[in-house]
Amino acid sequence: MKRILITGAAGFLGSHLCDRFVNEGFHVIGMDNLITGDLKNIEHLFKLEQFEFYNHDVTKFVHVPGELDYILHFASPASPIDYLKIPIQTLKVGALGTHNLLGLAKEKGARVLIASTSEIYGDPLVHPQTEEYYGNVNTIGPRGVYDEAKRFQESITMAYHRFHGVETRIVRIFNTYGPRMRLNDGRVIPAFMGQALRGEDLTVFGDGSQTRSFCYVDDEIEGIYRLLMSDYSDPVNIGNPHEITIKDFAEEIINLTGTDQKVIYKDLPQDDPMQRQPDISKAKEILGWEPKVGRAEGMKRTFEYFKTLSKEELERTEHRDFSDINKK
Repeated sequence: MKRILITGAAGFLGSHLCDRFVNEGFHVIGMDNLITGDLKNIEHLFKLEQFEFYNHDVTKFVHVPGELDYILHFASPASPIDYLKIPIQTLKVGALGTHNLLGLAKEKGARVLIASTSEIYGDPLVHPQTEEYYGNVNTIGPRGVYDEAKRFQESITMAYHRFHGVETRIVRIFNTYGPRMRLNDGRVIPAFMGQALRGEDLTVFGDGSQTRSFCYVDDEIEGIYRLLMSDYSDPVNIGNPHEITIKDFAEEIINLTGTDQKVIYKDLPQDDPMQRQPDISKAKEILGWEPKVGRAEGMKRTFEYFKTLSKEELERTEHRDFSDINKK
């Protein structure tokens, strides 16, 4: 039985990856320090002999006994609410955490896939974004802690690949959505759905002309799986190229939820990208991958998930105490 370590295992994408690799017959070792992850996302796996969980911070030395065939590094705050509250920890998990896991991959002779992001393109001057585009990132802006952590991740990963011969893969993940997203994590879809379910007006930042491209989680996981199993070591965009303005998307949410809220407008946050659309030509050519789930179907599934949340979960806003985490 192949053995795989998945960091960030209790998070949104990490938990879906745990499910996928369990179903593929792997022995899955999940690792998470639960700063932003939630054990309820993986508690259904605890009864399985082929799953084990380590509560550990990957910015500290990472030890996994026995052989290891694959590593997926998905440990990182990914929402603006989180990485603006814990900026130093965000940088540390991108730098120290990635260094530790690349070292573990080298020691074990394991193939490692690093989760990068479309945020490495910043507020892009090229549209759609190809993997050859270097990006337009404000290194000292508030979003820089996340953007630069991911850019460093890519650099050190390629250094380990070229200098140490480690088998590495890099996935650039564009906006992804689906069940297990945190309702109030600051990202567009859970923010809109939470407001609709609470009967609040939907908040659009700026004039709503900025665009996003949303990929359903099942499609994203399939792309990641195919990339891990491929022979391609350079970064690959995995996302849905169908683009929509935020204003139009808010109207779609109102129609989906059957509510009669208005759209209200607030100032655009600093360095918020105006366009975000992946060029997935490489994924199509190299992996034979493209998204299958349309936005209407994916949003319906996601809305059904959010409707199952309790009133307490629906009303709760993100108020986690991160006051001492950056001091460590």
